[in-house]
Amino acid sequence: MTSRTPRDSRLRLVPRQPVAAARRAVTTRAKRPAPRPPEGTPPPAELARQARAVLAGAARLARWADGSGAAGGTGGGLRAGPDGALPAAAVERAADALALTPQQVRTDWDLARLAGLIELHDGLVRPGWRLRAWDRDDTAVLRGWVALFDAWSLARPAPAGAAPAIVAEVVEALPQLLSLLHLSAGPVRLPVLLDMLEQRVTELRTERCEVPYGQDAPHAPGAPHPAPDPADDSAGASLAELLGWALDALLTVGALVPHGARDGVHRGAQDAAEAQLTPLGNWSVWVKLEQICVAAQSPAGNIEQSAEAMLRGCARLTPGPARAEYRAWLAARSVGAAVEELLTVARGEDALLRGLAFEALRAVGAPAEQAVRAAAEEPVLRPYALLWLVEHEGGDPETAPDVLTREESTWLWVDTAAAVADHGETQLLVRHLDSAVQGSVPRLLEEVRAVGHPRTVQVLVALAAAHPDPALAKAVRRAAFQVHTGGA
Repeated sequence: MTSRTPRDSRLRLVPRQPVAAARRAVTTRAKRPAPRPPEGTPPPAELARQARAVLAGAARLARWADGSGAAGGTGGGLRAGPDGALPAAAVERAADALALTPQQVRTDWDLARLAGLIELHDGLVRPGWRLRAWDRDDTAVLRGWVALFDAWSLARPAPAGAAPAIVAEVVEALPQLLSLLHLSAGPVRLPVLLDMLEQRVTELRTERCEVPYGQDAPHAPGAPHPAPDPADDSAGASLAELLGWALDALLTVGALVPHGARDGVHRGAQDAAEAQLTPLGNWSVWVKLEQICVAAQSPAGNIEQSAEAMLRGCARLTPGPARAEYRAWLAARSVGAAVEELLTVARGEDALLRGLAFEALRAVGAPAEQAVRAAAEEPVLRPYALLWLVEHEGGDPETAPDVLTREESTWLWVDTAAAVADHGETQLLVRHLDSAVQGSVPRLLEEVRAVGHPRTVQVLVALAAAHPDPALAKAVRRAAFQVHTGGA
C-alpha cells in the first residue's frame, strides 16, 4: 500500500563532487591506459627527489620568507618590491641568516616564485601550497619543477642588446630543440642545435611575413623567395649567443646535465661542446609530447577549438586525458585570454560546461587566481569559484564543499542536477539525490524551491519522471508545479 504523503526519505550524506557526478553522466568510452614513459626513466619518487635537490635552495629561502625556517626568519609580513623582487634589506637579512651571497638569494627567490613555492598577494609574501606539501607530496614537487621548467626563459636575463622579437623567436623555437634532445636519448653537439635553431627561426619568420626579410624589390611571379638569414640580424645578439643563453637557463632550472666543473662551478653552455637532458628534463619533454599526441587524437581537434568546443570535446573523456587536453589547449594561448574565454563559457546556460570550465581553470593554477576571485562575486559562478580557491590554496577536496553556505550548496546541487539531466542517464539523476546536503527529501525540496535556480523546474520534473518511488515522484512533481506557478 502506498502512502498518500511523501516519505521522509533519509538522504545518505556522501562527499560532494558535483563535477565528477556530471562527468560520469556523459562518460561513454573505456579508460585509456596510462602511457608508459620511455625505458630508463626513473620512477616518480626518484624524479621528485631530483626536483627537490634542484629546488633545495629555493625551498629553504621560501621557508625563511614564511618565518618558519631557520633562525633569522622574518616571522611573516615580508613584502616584495613593486616588481616582485626581494627588497635589498630583506636580501641582506636572508644572506646573513642562510649563509648565502646576495646574488644566490636573488636567484633562489626567482626560482621559488617560478616554482610556486611562494606567492605574492598584493605584495605580501605568502607560502604557496606546494611549499606546504613539499616534504610529503611528490606530485606537488614535480608540478612545481615543471612550472619552473616552463618558465625557463625567466630564469636568466637575456643577453644585453638582444631585441625582444628575436628573443621571442628563440623561446618559440626551443620546444623543437628540446624534442630533438629527448629523441636523441643522449648528448647532442651544439652545432647541430644551432643549425636546427636557425632553421626553425627561418620557418617562423617565413610563416609570419608575406614578404620575407630582405625582399624590398619585386621578383618574377613564381620565383622562389630567398630564405631569410637568421644569422644576419641587427638585433644586437646572434643566434649562437641566444642559444647559449637558452641552454644556460635550462641548466639553471635543472633540465640539462652540467658539463664538468671549474673551481666548483659548473661550466656554462658556451664552454660546452654538447647538451644533454637530465632525467627530469627528459621526463618533462616526454609528458608534453604525450599531451600534444592526446590533443591531436581527439575527435574534434580540441587544441584548435574555442573554449566551448574544447570543453564539449572533453566532456566524454575520463579525467586524466581531459586534463591533458586542457593543458595542451592552454599552452597554445596566452593565459589571460584563455582564462577569460573559459569564464565566459562558465557564465552560459550549460551547467556541464560550467563545471568543466572550472576543471580547466584548475590546470591553469595560480595565474587564474585573480580572475577566479573576481568571479566569486557573480552568483552563478560563486560556488564553483569558492571550491576552486579552497583547492588552489591547498585545502582537502573532500572537505572543500564545507566552505559553501547551505544556500550555495543547494544552488550547486541544482546546477549539477541540470548538467546530469541535460547530458546524463536518468538513474544517475536519481543517485544524485545522495549528494544533497539536506537530510530528507521534503527539506531538500523546500530549500530547492527557495534557492531560485533558473533550472529548478526542469530539474524537478526530470527527477520526478526518473524516480521509481511513486510517492516521492509525486512530491517532486508538486514542488515543480509550485515553483512554476510561484506558489508556496
